[in-house]
Amino acid sequence: MTTATRTRQEPDGPAPTGTDEQPRRTARPVRVIVGALGMAITAWFVCNAFLAFAYYPQWFASSGILIGILGLVVGILGSLVFFYFLNICIEGFPARFAAGLIPYAFLLPGFSLIGIFLLYPTVQTIVYSFANDDSTGWVGLENYRAIFSSAHFWSTLLNNFLWILIVPVLTVAFGLAVAVLADKLSPAGENVGKSMIFLPMAISFVGAATIWGLVYAYNSPGEAQTGLLNAIVTAVGGEPQPWYQIDTARLNSLALMVILIWLQTGFAMVLISSAIKGVPEDTVEAGRVDGASEIRIFWQIVFPQVRPTLIAVLITVLILVLKVFDLIYVTTNGLYDSDVIANLFFRKLFTDQQAGQASAIVVVLLILVLPILVYQVRSFRQQEANR
Repeated sequence: MTTATRTRQEPDGPAPTGTDEQPRRTARPVRVIVGALGMAITAWFVCNAFLAFAYYPQWFASSGILIGILGLVVGILGSLVFFYFLNICIEGFPARFAAGLIPYAFLLPGFSLIGIFLLYPTVQTIVYSFANDDSTGWVGLENYRAIFSSAHFWSTLLNNFLWILIVPVLTVAFGLAVAVLADKLSPAGENVGKSMIFLPMAISFVGAATIWGLVYAYNSPGEAQTGLLNAIVTAVGGEPQPWYQIDTARLNSLALMVILIWLQTGFAMVLISSAIKGVPEDTVEAGRVDGASEIRIFWQIVFPQVRPTLIAVLITVLILVLKVFDLIYVTTNGLYDSDVIANLFFRKLFTDQQAGQASAIVVVLLILVLPILVYQVRSFRQQEANR
C-alpha cells in the first residue's frame, strides 16, 4: 500500500468539524416584516370585530347566540392566525437569537393582556390619587390628607383588620376540622358530607346575604319574629335584636363575617382534604405502631405535611377578605360602623363623585395587599424548591 493510498484511507488527525452540523440560520428580514404586519393586522381585525359585537349588535340581527358563536370563532381563529404570524416573525431572526426569543414571544399576548387590564389601571389609579375629584387637575397629597384625617376611614380600617384577623383563621380551622372528620367516614358518608359543606360555594355573595337576611331578620318586640336567630332568642325569653345595627364590640361586623366563613369553609375543606389524603399512609401507620394517639398523630404527623396547603388557603381567603364588598353593600352599606375599604371606595367614587379620594383609598388597599402577595409568591417558590 502506497503512502498516498494509506493517507487517503486512514487520514491523520480528526475529521473537519462542522461537516455534519446544520448550517446556522441567518437573519431573514422579509419574514420578520411579514410576521409583524400579519400580527398587527390580525390584532386590529379581532379588536374591531369584538367592538362591532359590542356596539353594533344590529349587524348580527341582535342575536346573542349568533354573537356568542361568532365571538368564539373570531377569538379562536384570530389566536391561531396571530401565533402563526408570530412564529413566522421569530423564524426571521438568527437561529440562536430566535431560540432564546421563542418562550418570551409566545408569552407576549398573555403579558400584554395583563399589562392592559391590570398594570395600566393600577398605574392610572395611583396617578389619579394625586388629582382632584374629576381628575382634571393636580392636588398633591390632599386626597391622602382627607382620608387619613377622617374618623370614618380609620373605623373602616379597624373593620378590615378585624375581618383579616378573624375570617381567614376561622375559615381554615373549620375547613380543617370538617376535612379531618369527613376522612373518618365511609366513602358514601364522606361524599354526602363534603357536598353539603361545599354547597354554599355555588351561591353568590348577594344570594348568601339574602339567605342570611332571613336568619338575622328583625321585627319590633311583641311582633312575630320571622328571623331564625331572633325567634330562638325570644323563645328562650330574650329580646329580639337588630343584628345589623348593633355596633357595640362590632357585633354587626361579626354577624357579616359569619356569612363569609359559611361561604368559604367548603373551599378550604376541599383543598385541605386533598392534602390530608396525600399524606403517606406509611407514616401514619408507623405512628400507630409506636403507640401514638390519633390526636398526637394528627398534630405531629399529618399537620406538618398539610401545613403548606393551610398557608395557601389562609392567604387566598385573606386576599378575598381584603376585597370584600358585596356582603357589606347589600346588607348595611357601611352603616352602623360596619364599613370596609372596598365599600368605602365604591361610595366615594359613585355616590360622592370624589374620584381622587376613591383612588387614594384603593392605593391604601393595594399597599395592604402587596405584602401578602409577596409572601404568597415566596411561599410557593419555597414549596417548589423543597419538592
